[in-house]
Amino acid sequence: MSFAIARSTSSSRHEHAAEVASGERFEFGSNWAHFLAVLNEERISQASSSLQRMLKCNDLTGATFLDIGSGSGLFSLVARRLGAQVRSFDYDPQSVACAMALKSRFFPNDSRWTIEQGSVLDEAFIRSLGRFDVVYSWGVLHHTGAMWRAIEHAMLPVSPNGKLWIAIYNDMGRQSERWLRIKRTYGRVPRALKPLYAVAVSAPTEARALARAVVDGEPRTYLHSWTRYDRNRGMSRWHDIVDWVGGFPYEYATADAIVQFAAERGLALDELNATRGLGCNEFLFRRS
Repeated sequence: MSFAIARSTSSSRHEHAAEVASGERFEFGSNWAHFLAVLNEERISQASSSLQRMLKCNDLTGATFLDIGSGSGLFSLVARRLGAQVRSFDYDPQSVACAMALKSRFFPNDSRWTIEQGSVLDEAFIRSLGRFDVVYSWGVLHHTGAMWRAIEHAMLPVSPNGKLWIAIYNDMGRQSERWLRIKRTYGRVPRALKPLYAVAVSAPTEARALARAVVDGEPRTYLHSWTRYDRNRGMSRWHDIVDWVGGFPYEYATADAIVQFAAERGLALDELNATRGLGCNEFLFRRS
């Protein structure tokens, strides 16, 4: 398996640019580029702890790790720090640039971390990657515009006895349909007004959370939801809010549907972190 850095294709870049221009795709990479400005060792450590906790291991020495939709590149970085041989790809060229920036910062000239542009919907590309001990795609596959095909393709590179870690938005019926409309609208709002739209959409939820904390006599609980948010996978709350409000394409499924879909393709559920709301159900599968 070659681990040289591959160049993204011009056709993929043009396709992505056209989707963004038409309002049919959120600029995830642009959001991640802003996140890198606040990335520090504490956030990296929290991300590392979440990876170790879910995979139930302290290091990945000798393992191969595929990051599908690598985003900021944070979890590719963490996997590489834990000793894995890492391959990262993303459909968004700005996300690819984010991962390459992290690699240049922490692992310059490292042949054991490859970064490229590619689509999980491209079956030929996915099959060309080979097999991996860990395939990771957190909160990505439901943003492809063809979620079920993306999930199926994400299963292809999982080696025998390998693990697949994915997170998919929970199906909440009419609530999910409402958010589909909100996200589609974000894509059509002029660029300069997008931050204001994100604030306006998230403000009612934030106000209710603050009110509950005040009524309970624990206003610091709400404050900590912002100041200590990076303890949740090392991420940034504001960048996650923008990602949530603008994240389109957007699909969702019940946890049972995902588990059944995986079982029919030879992957057994190891662990499920389920949500009762609109967030992500988190799955760890193993190929029997």
